[in-house]
Amino acid sequence: MMQTTGWTISEWLNAYRSQNMAAPTALQALRAQLDKDDAAWIYLASAAEIDAQLDALAAQSDAINLPLYGVPFAVKDNIDVAGMPTTAACPAFSYIATTDATCVARLKKAGAIVLGKTNLDQFATGLVGTRSPYGAVPNAFNADYVSGGSSSGSATTVARGLVPFSLGTDTAGSGRVPAGFNNIVGLKPTKGRFSTSGVVPACRSLDCVSIFSLTVDDAETVASVMEGFDSADGYSRTAPASATYFSATPRFGIPASPNWFDDEQAKAAWENTLQKIRALNVELIEIDFTPMFALAQLLYGGPWVAERHAAIGDFMQHHAQDMNEVVRSIIEKAKGFSATDVFKAEYRRADLARLIQTQIKNVDALLVPTSPRHPKMTEVNADPIGVNSQLGTYTNFVNLADLSALALPAVMRADGLPFGITLIAPAWQDAALAAFGKKWHAATELPLGAMKKIQPQFTSEKNIPAGYVRLAVVGAHLTGMPLNVQLQERNALFVESTFTAKNYRLFALPNTTPPKPGLIRTDSEGAEIIVELWDVPVQHFGSFVALIPAPLGIGTLTLNDGREVKGFICEGAAVQGATEITHLGGWRAYIKSLQK
Repeated sequence: MMQTTGWTISEWLNAYRSQNMAAPTALQALRAQLDKDDAAWIYLASAAEIDAQLDALAAQSDAINLPLYGVPFAVKDNIDVAGMPTTAACPAFSYIATTDATCVARLKKAGAIVLGKTNLDQFATGLVGTRSPYGAVPNAFNADYVSGGSSSGSATTVARGLVPFSLGTDTAGSGRVPAGFNNIVGLKPTKGRFSTSGVVPACRSLDCVSIFSLTVDDAETVASVMEGFDSADGYSRTAPASATYFSATPRFGIPASPNWFDDEQAKAAWENTLQKIRALNVELIEIDFTPMFALAQLLYGGPWVAERHAAIGDFMQHHAQDMNEVVRSIIEKAKGFSATDVFKAEYRRADLARLIQTQIKNVDALLVPTSPRHPKMTEVNADPIGVNSQLGTYTNFVNLADLSALALPAVMRADGLPFGITLIAPAWQDAALAAFGKKWHAATELPLGAMKKIQPQFTSEKNIPAGYVRLAVVGAHLTGMPLNVQLQERNALFVESTFTAKNYRLFALPNTTPPKPGLIRTDSEGAEIIVELWDVPVQHFGSFVALIPAPLGIGTLTLNDGREVKGFICEGAAVQGATEITHLGGWRAYIKSLQK
């Protein structure tokens, strides 16, 4: 039987494009390896449902070049997938979705295939992964410990390599805590970056669809497909035209006096992490987290539980007895708050959020333990609400304060459990978090998820593999763009996303198919432009260059850290009359601007 578990997105794409692997054969083989009794799954797609998705994919023109062609993924079961049941981990609530959630629809359009729906803390209420009638989801490393929630199944299916990525949701940390407990990446976007249309709400004003993946690169690839304004979602927002990034020597604010709730293993892992992160030329500054903790208390100690009741109040009126007892007891607290309480709490939230946003202007980001402790199943069973509250110490405030976050693996604890960290930054700093996250994740030298595959080293000019040429691409050859397949066909290796030096300008060239940019060096005012670095085998470099049409060519580019690499350049005369897009900072931003 074909072995397809444990692959990243790039490995799936490479198998299709360079090894001529057939999508139907690979995906049906993968499905056959899955255990329907695995607590991580609530619903597995049938062979017919997978074939139907593949048939729809085959109907798209040039499908093989789609950015997620044939890549399988899992969906948290509070997100609609057309034709499949949505239960929110409550059988009495179950319905068959008639349309895909917007995020699922965009992933399908990009070529991805839904493999199934995953288990969760009922109605996305919990950070433990145990509040489900479909069973508690065990940790991928040690079944005696919790997986984290509420996106428990989505996290463990990625950690065990069953799928390369999955969708979760995050209101209070559900897209971050399970990532930290299972040694994977958890991308919690800026609110409104991804549409929540077709998602069963927890707290609709705070909810985010989140991404779990084995690497930051994979999370970014998925995010680039999912993001974008959705007029059907009242909370959808349009991203700024250009991204901003951390300084060359980042300054991270860390909690001045962390409370570890008697988990000495977590404390030791945190101290080990701080030593490693300082080695990456990061300055760590202790700050007072009192405003963060005060804001976090509003989420469950204030009237925001009424927003959870607003989502399922009609259902509770007739089916309260069908709900998880702990979940029901939490949501029933809504009865104790008035409309006046809601407004008073919102004023308090706004004041605390402003204080936090002002406070973090002095640093590039906050650096926190994803969770201050990792409890056993028995500890959660003994004190389900108290332990759950502790897990949200560094997560509950983030969406209330309109911040972005990225959960990352950090170190392995002495007891063999993973320990994770989370970077938190202002809204729309997602790209800055990812840029640093890739560098950090590679430096950890940790395995990917719960597998034995090691995270690749962060590549620099000093360790270009023998027999390869390092190439900077700026436009149609970027990951997920139409001509990226030319690199894949030559077995090129992705290295990193980075920036040119500040003396470059970018133009959208007219009458090019597919659309292409022109990058020129300038002695006048320019900007840093986003590029990707790829290592191309020397024996294939000539055939690649032969495909490049005038007025483009290959020259030498200078990067923002002073490195010089081969890269795409454009004849100066060709940009006369072209549309300058330097202010957008990169080709992806320009392509997205055309879609608005």
